Amino acid sequence: MSTTNGTIIAPEKIDFSSDQEIRWCPGCGDYSILKQVQTLLEQSGKKKEDVVFISGIGCSSRFPYYMDTYGLHSIHGRAPALVSGLRSVRPELSVWMITGDGDALSIGGNHIIHLLRRNVDVNVLLFNNEIYGLTKGQYSPTSPEGAVTRSTPMGSTDHPFNPLALVKGADGTFIARSMDRDPKHMREVLTRADAHRGTSLARDLPELQRVQRWRFRGLHRESEQAYEHTFCRAGQSRSPSRVVPRASASKR
Repeated sequence: MSTTNGTIIAPEKIDFSSDQEIRWCPGCGDYSILKQVQTLLEQSGKKKEDVVFISGIGCSSRFPYYMDTYGLHSIHGRAPALVSGLRSVRPELSVWMITGDGDALSIGGNHIIHLLRRNVDVNVLLFNNEIYGLTKGQYSPTSPEGAVTRSTPMGSTDHPFNPLALVKGADGTFIARSMDRDPKHMREVLTRADAHRGTSLARDLPELQRVQRWRFRGLHRESEQAYEHTFCRAGQSRSPSRVVPRASASKR
């Protein structure tokens, strides 16, 4: 942008943070995801009025309140229907769908399969913490076998959904996974998802401090990350430097 006298003025930075109090538990991984989405949009140059966030029900679905954009906090499992309708009449908008493992893969399972099948141009952020956090810790469709929760005190006997396999089975065109403890990688995933034309599903793994602080324990320690964590990218072979024996990893 330039003025009449030829001086260059940097475009005004757009703050996508709303004035609403964030009501997630202290230490929840959802804060990290929110920050990366806000940073991505600030850097993208998009206008607030061109961005829409639509969510279902759950802890993650409070997300639209915290974004200073258009948004809708809808009903349980039905966000895919709403984003599909919006994209069909306003294709110029940047549409984001916020959902959780219970919202998307339980009551909303049928809806999300057909959203993926139709390849609607929507960015889906699936907050998969493998638990029903909003309702105080019952097991969800992605809880691992044997998970001890308030609704499975003897351990879950259900086999969990693999969300990424579900996307692949529905012929999804963009699949990615990241986690709250790696903000740099998450921002890269979100940037690529936003640039993709079609349905992009980014499965984010936020840790729920109140009920499952054990979940990413191995990935929190730098000494364990090389052993526990492998980055895979489409069209690239897995880097052998990321996979090392545990004994070697513990020395780092």
